[in-house]
Amino acid sequence: MKNTVVTIVGARPQFIKVLPLVRDLKRAFDSKLIHTGQHYDYGMSEVFFEKLDIPKPDLNLNVGSGLHGAQTAMMLQRIEKALKKYAPSLVIVVGDTNSTLGGTLAAAKMNIPVAHIEAGLRSYRMSMPEEINRVVSDRLSSVLFCPTRNAVRNLRKEGITDGVFLTGDIMFDSLKMVLPACRKNRGIMDALGLKNKGYYLLTLHRDFNTDSRTGLGSLIKKLDRFGEKIVFPIHPRTRKAVRSFGLWDTLKNSRNLEVIDPLGYIDFLTLQARAAMVITDSGGVQKEAYMLRVPCLTLRDETEWVETLKGKANRLAGRYGAYLDGAVRPARWRCDWSKGAFGTGRASEKIVKVLERGYAFKRKGT
Repeated sequence: MKNTVVTIVGARPQFIKVLPLVRDLKRAFDSKLIHTGQHYDYGMSEVFFEKLDIPKPDLNLNVGSGLHGAQTAMMLQRIEKALKKYAPSLVIVVGDTNSTLGGTLAAAKMNIPVAHIEAGLRSYRMSMPEEINRVVSDRLSSVLFCPTRNAVRNLRKEGITDGVFLTGDIMFDSLKMVLPACRKNRGIMDALGLKNKGYYLLTLHRDFNTDSRTGLGSLIKKLDRFGEKIVFPIHPRTRKAVRSFGLWDTLKNSRNLEVIDPLGYIDFLTLQARAAMVITDSGGVQKEAYMLRVPCLTLRDETEWVETLKGKANRLAGRYGAYLDGAVRPARWRCDWSKGAFGTGRASEKIVKVLERGYAFKRKGT
């Protein structure tokens, strides 16, 4: 009889990351997929299951949005019920969202071993909710799958060496799977009237870039002064902030910023691969830009993906674009991308092989 393994997802990046993993897990285990419902907007969740051929979740907990504490508390309650129903031998969590934390805590409280994919990442800024989620999940996990050598080193510095495996980045697996479709995808480029390398791509959603009217207004003006067309698929959270601060007209009337609705992954990746530069505050988008060899400006003071900073492929532009006015345009950049920084695109295969050996089916500390 096969061991039951439950994978817990809830946010956009996690849907993408599990694409190869869910496929590979089903070959070796009785695999269940739980969607917490952390992202409940159709464009941010359901569309991924439809367009990327990810199997539908076995269970959707429909948690929705809310304050961090309330959202996590509801996840704990509902995940616990789900784990009682499936009685898994192992729970897999991915990344650094509240769904990651909720799945880890619920499983740990029930004495179920946890495997954390994307373990060992650190921004060393504990004011970020994601950093708290990473640290707690790593401490409680029985097996830790690290995407990079630096992640392994981070864990070693914290005294975590048992159950640590360097696998490469699972997002690289997903990227390789969908790139052929992106290369054939001209619809989004034609719809927006874009030419290859003739525009920049912007994503913005972090609270430290959206929660101040002064800061957000300043960022919009700085971006508008770039003098290049910037395509901006606006995140629901950012749209809400722009409207509540009375900045919608400023954004819509800007000379260079073209605001569009959130995109499906293939359309977004198509724009990302063909952009002259990416501007973002997302960890995942930084990393994808690096994998796609597209220069990136990151609207943060630090990054957990330190590999992207090597060779000047990614540059930190500060919160609210503090350093954007002096930012160097990509035409004048000399970027170097390290081959193999995020593995070879076989992370999912390596993860499943470790699990098949039965290593993870033992609670940490027992």
